[in-house]
Amino acid sequence: MKPEYFVQEDSIVRKIWGRADTILLIFAGASAEFALNKAVDWLYFTGKLPSDPLGRLFSTVEYARVIVFSELDVANRSIDKISMIHAAVEHARGSKIPEWAYRDVLFMLIDYSIRSYELIVRKMSLSEKQETFDVFNRVGKRMGLIGLPENYVSFLKMRDEHLLNDLDHTEFSRDLFMQYKKHLGSVRYRVLLEGQKLLVPARVRILMSFSNVNYLAPSIPCYKLLCKVKLDSIVKAALFPPRYKERIYKLDVL
Repeated sequence: MKPEYFVQEDSIVRKIWGRADTILLIFAGASAEFALNKAVDWLYFTGKLPSDPLGRLFSTVEYARVIVFSELDVANRSIDKISMIHAAVEHARGSKIPEWAYRDVLFMLIDYSIRSYELIVRKMSLSEKQETFDVFNRVGKRMGLIGLPENYVSFLKMRDEHLLNDLDHTEFSRDLFMQYKKHLGSVRYRVLLEGQKLLVPARVRILMSFSNVNYLAPSIPCYKLLCKVKLDSIVKAALFPPRYKERIYKLDVL
């Protein structure tokens, strides 16, 4: 009997999350928006994100990839574990993470999955975008979230509303970007900012005071060429400190 997976084997979501470059871009964009979210103080409660933002990135990727590439029961257990971790943090703090903050995280995964794939691979069809939405929406439903959109078109409207209402540039935002710079180094941090400028929505660009000049954009065609000749791993390895090289290589599963 053929096993049942949370995400079908031929799904566009597996193509997106089976590439190191698209995954790194997803988290480049999300790292900017995370810093601006009005609920970012929750990420500071345990101290894990500001103390080790790169390690936190890879641990988050591991959870996401279990969901995307595992059989249904294994994926569901991973989602349930995520819910339990958040519940423990809520219990320790004595308050609930806002429902809209949970939705924001799901919305980032949907939006940046699409934006990243379209930036370095190709444009996605409406059905592929709907499929991407469906996968992460099922994650949200498994977590028991309420107020989720019914389809991709509804998601776009709600996403715009969340971007307008749930973001602000605060002391947490400034500190988190300082931590990014501390852990990446000045050169890699500059690359991160340029990558974020390629990906983030207009609302995030405004709050981050990003300029309209992007020094990374002209290199995208060159990178696509490197992918064709199998030399893209050199670029990906250079984006992080050397100790993360092996973990980056393992992100390529296609």
